[in-house]
Amino acid sequence: MRFKGKITQWNDAKGFGFIQPMQSGEKVFFHIKSVQNRSRRPVLNEVVTYSVAKDGQGRLQAQAVTFAGEKLKVKKARSASNVPLSVSVVFFLLLALACWAGRLHPYFLAAYVGLSLLTFLSYAWDKHKAKRQSWRTPESTLHLLSLAGGWPGALLAQSRLRHKSAKTSFLTVFWLTVVVNLAALYWLAGQPFLL
Repeated sequence: MRFKGKITQWNDAKGFGFIQPMQSGEKVFFHIKSVQNRSRRPVLNEVVTYSVAKDGQGRLQAQAVTFAGEKLKVKKARSASNVPLSVSVVFFLLLALACWAGRLHPYFLAAYVGLSLLTFLSYAWDKHKAKRQSWRTPESTLHLLSLAGGWPGALLAQSRLRHKSAKTSFLTVFWLTVVVNLAALYWLAGQPFLL
């Protein structure tokens, strides 16, 4: 539900303020990140429309704040690509083939499946915590899981859960863990003591 109000307090240096609803009710906190038009800075007594949500501590705050006369921009949901699923399926098929041909012990297949499941669940838990604005799983933990062999699960989580799929620095390290893991697996496949 959208509400109409007037900005009654604004701290431009800190990027937050309060909106007083036009009808009645308590003033509502808002942050600059919740303003849709970032090319404009809020000013006192400016009329805005907004929706209301609760933060992690149960306090009301304005979301999707638009200035009077501007239209609300509705974000289109990104459709999940099938490429990550295809990459994961092909990887597991090749891994199963290597185990069947005797190049790797079947424990490798079981380990990759288990680690991928654990990594996917870790991403899901981290996204759940992010929505509640509470303690998050460290990025280093997610990277270690990928490096250990859970990268197929991470790839699926990034695609299906749309989590950790936009931050360039995170993705750079993630793909580095994939390359290192695959290089180590390739090396291990050539070792006779693992057969």
